[in-house]
Amino acid sequence: MQSADNRLNKNSMVLALRRYSAAVNHMEHTVLLPTLLRDVPSDDISDGEVEEEASQDLYQNYLTLKAIKVTVESGLIPLDDRRSAKSRAATPSPTSGSLVEADQEALFHFHLSGLFSVLGHLTKKSQSLTEKYKEIIGVAY
Repeated sequence: MQSADNRLNKNSMVLALRRYSAAVNHMEHTVLLPTLLRDVPSDDISDGEVEEEASQDLYQNYLTLKAIKVTVESGLIPLDDRRSAKSRAATPSPTSGSLVEADQEALFHFHLSGLFSVLGHLTKKSQSLTEKYKEIIGVAY
């Protein structure tokens, strides 16, 4: 009998979400003292990342990865900012209609590809943070 992960396509969104969740769970179980990550620079910054993220330490990355995991597992929590954004979005603009009427399949594929990319990056980031923490506390892996 195959496990559930083996039955899923390697490009399945469910599998990508499970991999990300598992990587963050592993990070949470490994990092017992998250404050040790304060002021430790993140060394996995790629050329395409924004400068603001480059200034974050591993502790901020740890908190961000945990917060994203909670959102992925429990869904979006309504924010006050979202209400104002929705009211602005409810007012139709001349260009928004043409974007919505564009090729829906291509638009969906574009956003889905972006989501896969972000999830893959976040999974690698949580694995990297876990390994860095192990180096800090001197655990051989």
